[in-house]
Amino acid sequence: MDAIVKNFPAAGQEQVKDKAQQPVRPTQQEAEEAVRTLLRWAGDDPAREGLLDTPTRVAKAYRELFAGYEQSYQEVLGRTFEEMSGFDDIVLVRDIPFFSHCEHHMLPIKGMATVAYLPNGPVLGLSKIARVIEIFGRRLQTQENMTAQIANAIQDTLKPRGVAVLIEAEHMCMEMRGVQKQGSRTLTTTFTGEFKTNATEQARFFTLARNR
Repeated sequence: MDAIVKNFPAAGQEQVKDKAQQPVRPTQQEAEEAVRTLLRWAGDDPAREGLLDTPTRVAKAYRELFAGYEQSYQEVLGRTFEEMSGFDDIVLVRDIPFFSHCEHHMLPIKGMATVAYLPNGPVLGLSKIARVIEIFGRRLQTQENMTAQIANAIQDTLKPRGVAVLIEAEHMCMEMRGVQKQGSRTLTTTFTGEFKTNATEQARFFTLARNR
């Protein structure tokens, strides 16, 4: 039987809220002036030739690095395949690379995410899972929050029988500053539904996620 594409209800009806209340965004000029202030605070001269265009470049880079604040996971997850010939077994996408930034120091996080769900009717296009990771990654994050946000977004929007998320990442706030422990990695998991209550399904997830 051919797949039937279905759109979910409007984003405002979802339990997980995608966009927090935020203050008015500063202007481009204000953002560039803030960069100049940081350059002076760091001990350099923003008026020297090599730094003249740095404030503009940094503001432009931040627009790209934190684009997740302007994107909605509900829109990404709202288009599904309603019927896939009765398929109801695990769907798992492994080793999806992502970049994010630590909300405490605004230093980079580099990692891999593995996401699985047990369909309860509708299924997602595989690229949608990667896009959801991208949306939450391009925000200021803690790894724990990001892991839960991905799982809850899929659970609340798709309503599968369960969701499993595993993230393994390196944090530059640990490698470049502070304890300066290069190569250390942090693993976090979140489980919902049958992945949380059924030890067999959870074990199957880990087997598929880690098996090379």
